[in-house]
Amino acid sequence: MDTTQKTKITVDIVVDVSLEKAWDYFTKPKHIVNWNFASPEWHTTKADVDLQPGGSFTSRMEAKDGSMGFDFGGVYQEVETHSHYSYIMEDGRTVKVKFEEVPDGVKITEVFDAEMENSVEMQRDGWQAILVNFKTYTESETNLITLHFEVLIKKTREEVYKVMLEKPTYEEWTDVFSPGSTFIGTWEEGSKIYFVAQGEEGNQNGMVSKIIKNDPGKHVDIEHLGELKEGVEILEGKEVEMWKGAHEKYTFEEKGGDTLVKIDLDSSMEFDEYFSGMWPKALDKLKKICERNG
Repeated sequence: MDTTQKTKITVDIVVDVSLEKAWDYFTKPKHIVNWNFASPEWHTTKADVDLQPGGSFTSRMEAKDGSMGFDFGGVYQEVETHSHYSYIMEDGRTVKVKFEEVPDGVKITEVFDAEMENSVEMQRDGWQAILVNFKTYTESETNLITLHFEVLIKKTREEVYKVMLEKPTYEEWTDVFSPGSTFIGTWEEGSKIYFVAQGEEGNQNGMVSKIIKNDPGKHVDIEHLGELKEGVEILEGKEVEMWKGAHEKYTFEEKGGDTLVKIDLDSSMEFDEYFSGMWPKALDKLKKICERNG
């Protein structure tokens, strides 16, 4: 029997939003992936939540440079919607989270058992940093949420990468989003690229973007800069606020000779439902194109 008294650490923050919004943004996977990191070098790539007593949760934490990653998870014990919940982490430590309406908004308090490997100060600072990220994200007027999709394709990473980005097959699988979808430009790292709805050059409507990273067969990172309307770039103003700075990332992960294609993209709340419906269809079409020749 372990009678050791565990050290309790408390962190809290006040968020200037409604109780309902604070609860939803704190507990729903599509929001968790946008704020659940302690430093800019890390991010949460995927989150699963079954918010009920006995239900489990998992967040995949990864370094942005791909050098390391781990799963953080646990099992919920008590859940009272818009009030509080508690859970037990995989290492047996407990966490209690409380939501309380205060004059300036909603106060969120977390009380958790300290672990033995790192100092109490370091642990407190890490958990507090995550709460600060939550406050920044939740109070933002132009929230972007990160959506995640994936598909397993029975081809090598190099083959899938080629089919996904070469213009003839790119136009084929992206036709799901809009008939005549294509791109103007190249996938070269650092280059500007236009994603448009028609195949002919000239007056085009679509997105103005930049290839931030292109590691062939491994990873592609696209940053959206603004919109293209009637062939004119619009990079400033309210009409592009929801997209400017949003990223769209393709990761090709080897799985026993096959390839797991992972898509992570920033989306405005307005297009959440649309992308959630279209991306699985597009990836299914990509899979069929890749595998149709055996």
